Amino acid sequence: MAAATTLESYAATRRDGPPEAMVAVLRDVAAGVKAIARILPRAAVAGAIGRSDGSPRRAERQTEMDVVANELFLDAIGRSGRVAAVASEEMAEPFLFRGKAAASDLLLALDPLDGSANLGVNVTVGTIFSFLRRPEGVAPGTAAFLQSGAAQVCAGYALYGPCTLLVVASAGRVDGFTLDPATGEFVLTCPAIRIPGEAREYAVNASNARRWDPPVRRYVEECAAGSAGPRGADFTMRWVGSTVADVHRVLLRGGVFLHPRDPRDPEVPARLRVLYEAAPLAFVMEAAGGAGSTGHARLLDVVPRSLHERTPVILGSRAEVERLAEYHREDAARAEDRPYTSPLFNARSLLREP
Repeated sequence: MAAATTLESYAATRRDGPPEAMVAVLRDVAAGVKAIARILPRAAVAGAIGRSDGSPRRAERQTEMDVVANELFLDAIGRSGRVAAVASEEMAEPFLFRGKAAASDLLLALDPLDGSANLGVNVTVGTIFSFLRRPEGVAPGTAAFLQSGAAQVCAGYALYGPCTLLVVASAGRVDGFTLDPATGEFVLTCPAIRIPGEAREYAVNASNARRWDPPVRRYVEECAAGSAGPRGADFTMRWVGSTVADVHRVLLRGGVFLHPRDPRDPEVPARLRVLYEAAPLAFVMEAAGGAGSTGHARLLDVVPRSLHERTPVILGSRAEVERLAEYHREDAARAEDRPYTSPLFNARSLLREP
């Protein structure tokens, strides 16, 4: 039987893969993932899934495991001295490394433990990471991270479930590695992942349907109508509520993942952050042949104005993402032609628009 291809051997031998510095940093990321995988099974026993104090985040609570995971990653990333700074969802400002690392042109954006609120019900959680090049002449602080998603050189995520999975996207290719508990190595198990071009599956939090914009409502209602509706096919809806888990299913099975705009808070109209969640996941999707959109623009073209800026997210099979983008364009065109809308004709009316 041929020897298993490990993450290290794969990265070192792939000609079109990440450069030497990136291989070293991926090794550090893998070390951080392994550290989290080791402690997660004991988190509940140790009482580490409760709420933390002093969260820099506004819309969700921060758990103790968020803080622990952040510290584990900072420790792991600092080992190689190849990263100048880390911007994390769990920190108000980037963490700047000293010594030789300060001169590096590599930056890491990180969501150390995505979906941590689900730990209390034993649901899969994950890690999301993204590497950027520091612009020439820009200090390794906040300004250096405010780049479009298209500037990423490598991105990916980890899943902590029945097994620990590490998905890495670089140079237009996506590969999945599974942690072998016997050897402590990540082994290539899902080479050259490509998202199916067509699928009858979607992931969205349906409890927020009354708040969706018309294009999103139209898309989901067409899917829910099944074979009797305008799509002429039956669709399946799946929603875990852990972003990495939901996106991973779409990546492997096709379909679309939706985190639409939420108008409840005008200052926080969406829940997913550009830098730590939307851009890295869109990078993975595009590398696998899929697409990512806000509904109005390509996700990888979005340039965040702050470290924790949020955005609506549509990810998945290209045809489905493009359909949703077209629905947004049509809705915008109708709005231009309809400067006044009577309350008798809104989404809750019996005289609802088609």
